[in-house]
Amino acid sequence: MAAPQGGTHGTRDSMKLIHLTDTHLVAPDKRLYGLDPRARLAAAVADINLHHGDAQGVIISGDLTDRGEPAAFQALREVLEELSMPYFLGMGNHDARETLQAAFPELPCDDGGFVQYAHAFGPDADDCVLVMLDSAVAGEHGGLLCESRLAWLDACLAAHHDRRILLALHHPPMALGIRYMDDIRLQNSQALHDVIQRHGNVEHLLFGHVHRPASGVWRGLSFSTLPGVNHQVGLDLVSAADCLAGSHEPPAYGVLMIGEEQIVNHLHLYMDDSRRYFFHDTLEAAQSLEALDELIALQRDERIPTREREPLSNTLQAAEAAKE
Repeated sequence: MAAPQGGTHGTRDSMKLIHLTDTHLVAPDKRLYGLDPRARLAAAVADINLHHGDAQGVIISGDLTDRGEPAAFQALREVLEELSMPYFLGMGNHDARETLQAAFPELPCDDGGFVQYAHAFGPDADDCVLVMLDSAVAGEHGGLLCESRLAWLDACLAAHHDRRILLALHHPPMALGIRYMDDIRLQNSQALHDVIQRHGNVEHLLFGHVHRPASGVWRGLSFSTLPGVNHQVGLDLVSAADCLAGSHEPPAYGVLMIGEEQIVNHLHLYMDDSRRYFFHDTLEAAQSLEALDELIALQRDERIPTREREPLSNTLQAAEAAKE
């Protein structure tokens, strides 16, 4: 099927970034909940390279590994080196900070050794700046931004006072209604909000941790998060805080389109194997899935148009002729 590849929209009018989270890699001889996180991440990398080669970078918001082993971080590095664009890593509660830094010695850190840094995607005021925060606390699943990390953020936002900020961290600062996850969110969200409010240049908040697609507004600030790469948390809004539902719902990545007046985040289920086709009158007329599959095959062979709309009688005749 003829279709554009690689994308053409990473322009001044709309910059493209990719968001991944909770990759949870394990040692090469291990599996996690019966799944292979390395293979699932490799599938994401291949899909991103194929369809979004014009993206400015890939943001991965923590829980890079499941147990923090050196072998898992090495596996992560091997997969990410296949990306055709830069990647930007964040710390999660499942990661080990020193092991991460040993595996990625080029990864920026603040003066306290926390994985916090800013990256500008261009020199102009309209170009956004990614600010990555380190909300992980050793031995804890919940997150915290200590005084040192908050002071760093305060100074960073001040230094980029005239820039649009995309803020990323692992732990959500707000409750999302899944009680178990709400209990292990960022524990001092008010302190984070105070710093953000003082500067007013943060435009969007990205995080991980919850293994679910969610978006909304927190105290006037838009946010979005995603399913994990390996496994998901079930949408259970009624169970007690000591019960957490898991699932094998499909993984996803986010495609952020950052324009002058808006930020759009598309969720893409990159391992979903649903039928793919271009809308067309001929395919619309299919009366069964078997008939649809035949027409999709004809469209893939470019024997049915993929763009222009023709009178239905003409395209039905063309489809019948193509099968003869």
